[in-house]
Amino acid sequence: MNVIITATELASELGQPTAPVVLDVRYQLGGPPGRPVYEAGHVPGAVYVDLESELASPPGPGGRHPLPDLDAFTDAMRAAGVRADRPVVVYDGGQGWASARAWWLLRWTGHPDVRVLDGGLAAWEAAGLALSVDQPAVQKGDFTPVPGGLALLRADDAAAVARRGVLLDARAGERYRGEVEPIDKVAGHIPGAVSAPTTENVVEGGTVFRDASELAERFASLGATADVEVGVYCGSGVSAAHQVLALAIAGVPAALYVGSWSEWSADPARPVATGPQPG
Repeated sequence: MNVIITATELASELGQPTAPVVLDVRYQLGGPPGRPVYEAGHVPGAVYVDLESELASPPGPGGRHPLPDLDAFTDAMRAAGVRADRPVVVYDGGQGWASARAWWLLRWTGHPDVRVLDGGLAAWEAAGLALSVDQPAVQKGDFTPVPGGLALLRADDAAAVARRGVLLDARAGERYRGEVEPIDKVAGHIPGAVSAPTTENVVEGGTVFRDASELAERFASLGATADVEVGVYCGSGVSAAHQVLALAIAGVPAALYVGSWSEWSADPARPVATGPQPG
């Protein structure tokens, strides 16, 4: 199953009787809410979903973006019209992190057909496709989440994957090395993790994913292949979902450590490595 879709492919599918449910999950770390930009213009028929309140629980011991309460997530997805028998396409402003988080959550909870708009809304507009300011009439969905559709790591699991497989750190290289830490209390990385910045998943200077062969080559150079146990973490479990998505494009299954560095570094008993090597 394809995990991404182009703007022209989505435009074509929107005109079909089996058109996908489209979710707008625009989000900016530390920035303003996404709803105002959604209301100013969105893919026709798209429904806005808020990452902070509907795709995550409040920050706490489990990190800055813990898994959402399952009942709240169910209510949000049904309110957005999500059904098990209808495909879903998710998009954001172009970075791809928020849409990947929505993709991962829906796949983890068992939805069989979810794709990310490659390049986000920027790609839609670049293709010359029209935006809408209309609030769509939504038929309530019936999606019932069943967790377990994708692999999920807890802190101890992530440490174990770093020892016996490949644990990829999706943050910027300088954060991995411990040179800077703009958000969390401790700088560095999980011992044994390999630096793999999410920004290298996309074409240089852009937001569109590299093709599958390029991604497979990139991940293979880091030791991540289909016959190796692979895990991914980032700062708070959002950009790491983009890495899991990129790995899926490359044909490499991977597990997501949702708590990520924000959870790991909050416990002073957990070890921390610094420098350019896994440690």
